[in-house]
Amino acid sequence: MAEMKWLSGNRIQVAPPKKPKKITATRLATILGLNPWSTPFEVWCAITRTYEEPFTDTIYTIAGKTIEPKQIAYMRKAYGMTNLRTPTDIYGKDYFKKTWGDFFGDIPIFGGMWDSLLVDPKERPEVVIEYKTTKRSEDWADDIPEYYAIQAALYAYLLGIDDVIMVPSFLSEGDYENPENFVPSASNTITQEFKVSQRYPNFDLMLEKAKKWWEDHVVTGISPAYDEKKDAEILKVLRTNNPNPDDDMSALIAEAEGLKKELDEAYAGLAEKEKRLKVITEVIKKFAMDKFRPGDKKVAVPGTRYSWTVSK
Repeated sequence: MAEMKWLSGNRIQVAPPKKPKKITATRLATILGLNPWSTPFEVWCAITRTYEEPFTDTIYTIAGKTIEPKQIAYMRKAYGMTNLRTPTDIYGKDYFKKTWGDFFGDIPIFGGMWDSLLVDPKERPEVVIEYKTTKRSEDWADDIPEYYAIQAALYAYLLGIDDVIMVPSFLSEGDYENPENFVPSASNTITQEFKVSQRYPNFDLMLEKAKKWWEDHVVTGISPAYDEKKDAEILKVLRTNNPNPDDDMSALIAEAEGLKKELDEAYAGLAEKEKRLKVITEVIKKFAMDKFRPGDKKVAVPGTRYSWTVSK
């Protein structure tokens, strides 16, 4: 974890990273304030490698990874998309290792991985297709959730194309328990299309805003303001390793009191044991003294782990 300084205004500062992570589609939505599940401070911590929660699979991520190949097969068959290409089709089986998780290696700042593409007869990208799994069908009733649309729009923009197809599948609780049994169909899977130029006519300005954010926070190493409630888990980890004596004294005092209480309770439990050990040690010492023979300078009384030695 990077060394840091705690600044006023709920900000921290780290040495600007030599190799920051890129602004991927999910991070872009967060930076633009369109992702209710994350904060700009959380994204900044990840990009600057200050802190990032270790990835662990959940029932939701497992369902997504299990069902996505089924969604792809469904689109190819149901919609006759013989020109659909996956990352494996283009980069090979070990595409993640080959690309280091970034299909836009020649583009600075922005990057990430699209789910699949439609290509023209010359294998040039024409459409970005993004797949989602969710139990919240109501979120898609009127329109594509903005943070998902922004994600797909970024990949289309970086590829120089305008068309996007979103493919959400709506799951039940049982589908999360057994995602391998899920079968995409017209009753549980829909498609929603849009053109980046129509949905986001000012997309260039949105990316300029993200670039400005990058200059202000990644290049300088100074974070956006954190939120004590929304960023509580991250702040807890950062403060454990980098206490802030200026802005967080009350929290430090509370933590110190808790640690001291635990230590006092532990020592209290040891006091009687220490007293008993002292008594037993005196008995062992007397026993050893009685074992001295003429000319002996030392007598040892061995145990299975320790040995008591008395010298003259």
